[in-house]
Amino acid sequence: MTQLPPKLAAPLAPLLPRLELDADGEKAIAGADTAAAGVERLVAAGRHQDAMKLLAHALPKREAVWWACMCARAVPDAGLPAPDAAAIEAAEAWVRRPDEPARRAASVAADKTKFATPESWTAMGAFWSGGSMAPEGQMVVPPPDHLTATAVTGAVMLAAVRHTPDKRQERLERFGAIARDIAGAGPGRLQPEEPPAPPPAPP
Repeated sequence: MTQLPPKLAAPLAPLLPRLELDADGEKAIAGADTAAAGVERLVAAGRHQDAMKLLAHALPKREAVWWACMCARAVPDAGLPAPDAAAIEAAEAWVRRPDEPARRAASVAADKTKFATPESWTAMGAFWSGGSMAPEGQMVVPPPDHLTATAVTGAVMLAAVRHTPDKRQERLERFGAIARDIAGAGPGRLQPEEPPAPPPAPP
């Protein structure tokens, strides 16, 4: 496997507690000193979900949220509720201009969803990127540093099993590839799958 870009060259040790690996996972990643090396070893061991989680924690927050958005866009849902469609638009707007109004707008959009889609979690990833979790004007409550990666991991895993869960591993492999592209300053876009037709309306 080709070496991952510098944005994934973060030291692995500080990230390990966040991965919550089992004994086999720890064995697979043993000896890796960077996130890049850790991802390579996890993928080689067939532990794609752990690799996605490590990517979410290793990428800078802005790139991680964009990655989640691109994973969701790659597996579209023809029946996506309007609030969820608005949530990913808000997340992408924050990526393009990561200021406080855009971060707050992502929170407002996410709160209108049922948090059941990858799109909803992309918006939460943007909101949890910094600033305060408290309402405006109240005492500042900074989000824990890992929360964006937690939301991103949720978005990526939900996208991986949407409509056709049997495609999970194939999708995770593709998602890993676009994470590497984003880490190298690429757009990280994938050709969207053809969404299944929505079920007919009841008579």
